[in-house]
Amino acid sequence: MKVTLPDGSAREYQAGTTLMDIARSISQRLAKEALVARVDGRLVDLGAPLNSDANVAFLTFEDDEGKQVFRHSTAHVMAEAVQKLFPGVKFAIGPAIADGFYYDFDTKEPFSPEDLAKIEKEMEAIVKADKPFERSELTRADALAKFGEAGQDYKVELIEDLPVDVGLSCYRQGDFTDLCMGPHVPSTGRLKSFKLMSVAGAYWRGSEKNKMLQRIYGTSFPKKSMLDEHLFRLEEAKRRDHRKIGAELDLFSIHDEGPGFPFFHPKGMILRNELEDFWRQEHKKRGYQEIRTPIILNRALWEQSGHWDHYRDNMYFTKIDEGDFAVKPMNCPGGILIYKSKLHSYRELPIRMGELGLVHRHELSGALHGLMRVRCFTQDDAHIFMLPSQVKDEIIGVINMEEDFYKVFGFSYQVELSTRPEKAMGSEETWEKATGELRDALEARGLDYKVNEGDGAFYGPKIDFHLKDSLGRTWQCGTIQLDFQMPEVFDLTYVGEDGQKHRPVMIHRTIFGSIERFIGILTEHFAGAFPAWLAPVQARVLPITDRHLEYARKVVDSLEQKGVRVEMDARNEKINYKIREAQAQKIPYMLVVGDKEAEQGAVAVRHRARGDLGALPLSEFEDSLLREIEEKANS
Repeated sequence: MKVTLPDGSAREYQAGTTLMDIARSISQRLAKEALVARVDGRLVDLGAPLNSDANVAFLTFEDDEGKQVFRHSTAHVMAEAVQKLFPGVKFAIGPAIADGFYYDFDTKEPFSPEDLAKIEKEMEAIVKADKPFERSELTRADALAKFGEAGQDYKVELIEDLPVDVGLSCYRQGDFTDLCMGPHVPSTGRLKSFKLMSVAGAYWRGSEKNKMLQRIYGTSFPKKSMLDEHLFRLEEAKRRDHRKIGAELDLFSIHDEGPGFPFFHPKGMILRNELEDFWRQEHKKRGYQEIRTPIILNRALWEQSGHWDHYRDNMYFTKIDEGDFAVKPMNCPGGILIYKSKLHSYRELPIRMGELGLVHRHELSGALHGLMRVRCFTQDDAHIFMLPSQVKDEIIGVINMEEDFYKVFGFSYQVELSTRPEKAMGSEETWEKATGELRDALEARGLDYKVNEGDGAFYGPKIDFHLKDSLGRTWQCGTIQLDFQMPEVFDLTYVGEDGQKHRPVMIHRTIFGSIERFIGILTEHFAGAFPAWLAPVQARVLPITDRHLEYARKVVDSLEQKGVRVEMDARNEKINYKIREAQAQKIPYMLVVGDKEAEQGAVAVRHRARGDLGALPLSEFEDSLLREIEEKANS
């Protein structure tokens, strides 16, 4: 039989050769690192024999699917440990999830932290024993009998709910057997490093009508160093949590009186205004005109745009003069009405209209999370109306703009191209054309990208930008959506060179995505230590004693006249205490003034990260700080 590998090379093997033996024939390292194989697009255990020609790819922990198999296998090891330590426990489900796995158990008593330590120790013994994961197939009747006799009610319910023609399989390692489609790693010995993280209650099948089960969360890696790094990042993420830092720095708050509706405090407004001012300056440079559209528009508009059919569950509604109205979840229909308010010539296009528009979307209370998931946010939208011949250049222009913005904040990014979803407006032909335009622009810019099938907006395919922060986490922020549908639905036109009316093409795009969420991301990215140009307070003047107050006020006045956001700590406290307080508030510069500084017209400069920078003439420090602010340096 012939095996074709991802690089296009082909090898011949005897029919019945296992995938593990094939991996071993390629290299011992591959055999050691491979966790599962993809055979003609289907994931298969490495112990399975191959009996006919096939395309084969071996997946390691570096691959997303490899990670999922690795962690699902760890969930089985955890379940075996629980079975041994807690006889009579009933098993529900144990899938891999982002960065880990969980398993739901029905137990007489809740698990304690001490129980987790015991389970981990038992898991270590199972891993050390290097037990093989063995697959077996069985009939529906046999499966029902097997798990029924074992008193595993949840497994019986799962089997009964499956279609009668679905094949069933089990996986066994040691004394533990679980209903599972697989695949799994070859043996427990592969699962070198793991950590059980927490226990939580979870209703069976997510319904509060069902019994509350015990869910143990864990994570696993092939190397201890990788686990240690992950645990460090989790602790660092807790330290950087924007909700915690937002409260400490007095940036924003969220109250029970308005769940999901953030309140911005004065310092938070400074940060927000700096971002919005930067946004306006950069858009003006690139030929955008700023607009503002109403928050509430009538139902007929949302029906025409398609939002009523595709987005109604996420919208808020009201009545005005006995008519039905909706609070806008998106800005695009308003921008379209502005375009349509007058006749346009081809000479005017492209028309680029930007809007910092407040939108409202209904989110379930359990999904709300600080500034990251809210019910109202300001979307930095723009809509570009253009000739069909201008599409590629406009997309490239937006890509360049996104890149320029993200460099300012020190973000790298990954790009995804999302295609037609199941519920979409317009013909497949139009979608293919739009997707091709986006793909051509990405390739003209030489950008690597991943295709995300079926995740486009309901009116068009899109390019998404996933920013990578200082902890290596990714956040989807910017998007470029190419739209042939809305111009058709709203009968948008321009007058061409021939004097006839023609249909423009639309781009919907964001850069920050949501101002609120972007502030949350920045807060965690910088751990609250915002660059000087963004910092709510850029410098704090610290007089050593009361006799230095007069000179300190002169320093404050001089800095304020230069436009610096400065404050003075005039409290009768020791200078080291004042310095510690300023550093806790993440203020970029602390300016200590005493007798020497007052005599010389200087300031003793301390930076929150670089420490003591020595004494500088006040004018020299001012010039340096203003230059740093102007350049938007990320120090």
